[in-house]
Amino acid sequence: MGFFERYLTLWVALCILVGTGLGYVFPGLFATLATAEIAKVNLPVAVLVWLMIIPMLLKIDFGAMRQVTQHWRGIGVTVFVNWAVKPFSMALLGWFFIRHVFAPYLPVEQLDSYIAGLILLAAAPCTAMVFVWSNLCEGDPEFTLSQVALNDLIMVVAFAPIVGLLLGISSITVPWSTLLLSVMLYIVVPVILAAIIRRAVLRKSGEQGLARLLHRLGPASLSALLLTLVLLFGFQGRQIVDKPLIIAMLAVPIVIQVYFNSGLAYWLNRKLGVAHCVAGPSALIGASNFFELSVATAIAVFGVHSGAALATVVGVLVEVPVMLSVVRIVNSTKYWYSARA
Repeated sequence: MGFFERYLTLWVALCILVGTGLGYVFPGLFATLATAEIAKVNLPVAVLVWLMIIPMLLKIDFGAMRQVTQHWRGIGVTVFVNWAVKPFSMALLGWFFIRHVFAPYLPVEQLDSYIAGLILLAAAPCTAMVFVWSNLCEGDPEFTLSQVALNDLIMVVAFAPIVGLLLGISSITVPWSTLLLSVMLYIVVPVILAAIIRRAVLRKSGEQGLARLLHRLGPASLSALLLTLVLLFGFQGRQIVDKPLIIAMLAVPIVIQVYFNSGLAYWLNRKLGVAHCVAGPSALIGASNFFELSVATAIAVFGVHSGAALATVVGVLVEVPVMLSVVRIVNSTKYWYSARA
């Protein structure tokens, strides 16, 4: 991991403090930024999210889809956990913790919005950081690449329907036009642009040229993420200062679902006799979230001041330490995993 990736949680924590402080001291400035939108899409956040997402998508070779059949059991487990388990388990956890356990300590008017943010977070599998997690657990790179490519294509058609279904079940009004616009802006268009740019760079400069481009864009992508966090916590400054424990309460269902889904994927792979080098990244892909997409969609659908936006940002806060702990568990249980009956 690079310097920024290794200490991402520290940078996120600093951005929370800076953004919250600025939002509390200069509420008028952030109110002005919040109104800079077209068709309910906040322009400053949209630009930053594109700077985050497109460099990440450039890493993905959709030609790797040809390799899906080589690891069909691991692929099947990950797809099952990502799309049939994770969004629904998060909806259940959100209902239990937000509507019941923590409800007396949360703003009543934001309860639905918090649950919506958690659902958005769980409905999009991770795209970029998964390559880091897979490398740390000595995962099969071809499996990881083909799985991420497949998940991105599934997201194009499945993200909006699953989110709409779960929000409807949770009795949350679904603004379908805004949700579909978010899918177009933050999934379809970036995927197409990244594929075109990747193909053009490979044709002109080869793999080395692509590596140089990704190296140059990496800091810009992370900087955009951190600036987005400053903006989001600036929008939420007053609310966080008044009730700082909100972040801790929102983190509880997120952490639980990471361990539950990674454990389920890991166990299912073992039952099916999948090699550890595939089961490791399968468990990690099954648990991590595409928080950049979730943040952007939450802002577009519910607004920059919403509980949904705050819930998705908390996902960024816990991503690195929790996923690194999952990597450690996967690595330390390799002997157990291989000792099948």
